[in-house]
Amino acid sequence: MLTRRRWRRDRSSPLVYLGALVVTIAFSFPLYWMFLTSVKHRDEVFADPPLFFTARPTLDPYRRLVESTNFLTYLSNSIVVAFGATLLAVSVSTLAAYSLTRMRFPGSEKVARTLLFAYTLAPIVIVVPLYGLFRDVGLTNSRLGLVLAYASFGVPFSMWLLRSFFQGIPVSYEEAAMVDGATRAQAVRRVVVPLAAPGVIATSMFTLILAWNDFIFAKILIADDGLKTLPVGLADLFNSNIIDWPMIMAAAVLTALPVLVSYLFLQRYLVAGWGAGGVVG
Repeated sequence: MLTRRRWRRDRSSPLVYLGALVVTIAFSFPLYWMFLTSVKHRDEVFADPPLFFTARPTLDPYRRLVESTNFLTYLSNSIVVAFGATLLAVSVSTLAAYSLTRMRFPGSEKVARTLLFAYTLAPIVIVVPLYGLFRDVGLTNSRLGLVLAYASFGVPFSMWLLRSFFQGIPVSYEEAAMVDGATRAQAVRRVVVPLAAPGVIATSMFTLILAWNDFIFAKILIADDGLKTLPVGLADLFNSNIIDWPMIMAAAVLTALPVLVSYLFLQRYLVAGWGAGGVVG
């Protein structure tokens, strides 16, 4: 039986690898085409038949992007807003998840499920009342307003994901630390949070991607060109009569690059975090 199972597994391995290769090519080709277009000359972009390589690559689209647009301003706004929202959302969701798993109170389970339900609402459903609220308190057209909007939208799912992690950490670890003289806060900081590091990193990456790629909130809450983020700034590049495709693809490459690099470095933590988050206690 063992020999037969091993033979079936070995026979299926080439098919698995072939399927993985096909999926990788299908998902990677748009990224390759985006990068290729960003280094092409304008006369090569609409060549017939299409050119899958270029013999004379150029970085001129990147130069035009920096010199003729506010791309660097949009980039700095996205960095401030995305990382600010991530820091706020992860801090709040970590405290909330810990309290829901360690400090039981009547209705705690209902609170957790209600927060998860809030995440199921589409952004377009809440952006209009959110705009009215932010307008009344003076948070429209500000980076602080965007940070609060993204954090409020990312907290429910982040809290639910971290809650699963904290449920998997035995309470005896904290009790042992407190027996040795640590306070609860010290036990959480030195024992619980390091053990939940994959979950914290996964939730941080999730919130970062949410804030980095969002278009709806930034489009509605921001009117000043100097406060726009990258998705809104890239959309404005299409408003001209003549669309500079190499420059637009250069902007798309530079916008996607930080997220791709972060994912490559944090991939093992993301797999662990999302895998554990799928086990709901």
